Amino acid sequence: MITVRQLLGTKSGDIWTIAPEASVYEALQLMAEKNVGALLVVEAGKLVGVFSERDYARKVILKGKSSKETAVGELMSSTVYYVHPEQTIEACMALMTERRIRHLPVLEQDALVGIVSIGDLGKAIISQQEVVIRDLEHYITGAPR
Repeated sequence: MITVRQLLGTKSGDIWTIAPEASVYEALQLMAEKNVGALLVVEAGKLVGVFSERDYARKVILKGKSSKETAVGELMSSTVYYVHPEQTIEACMALMTERRIRHLPVLEQDALVGIVSIGDLGKAIISQQEVVIRDLEHYITGAPR
C-alpha cells in the first residue's frame, strides 16, 4: 500500500497558502497562477482553513458577494480534515469520499508538510494497479520482468 509520505515524494513539494485576511480575488489569482483548486489558509504559522474553488462558487457568486471586498477567512472551510504521512492513500480516499472533499492537508507533529488532492490519489491508485496487472501478466505467462 502506498502511504501519503510516498505520494508526497512524487510531488513538487510546493504548498500554496494564503492568509485569512487576503481577498478572495487574491486567492483566485494565486490559484489560477499555480493551477491548483485549493489553498491552505494559514495564520501565524497555523493551518486555520481551506479555501477551494467550491467555496468560491457556492459562497461568493450565489450569495452576491464581491471577490475583491470579501476576505478568504469569511468563506474558507474552517473545519479542516487532514491526514498524517503514515496513512495510506486508501484511507485518504475513504475520508475524501465520506466528507465530500477534494483536498487534504498533510500534518506531521502539527506541522504542515503537504497537501494531497483527489487527482493525486487517483493517479497513485491507477499506477499501483498497473504494477499489479503487469506482475500478474508476468506470473501467468511465465515471462521475465
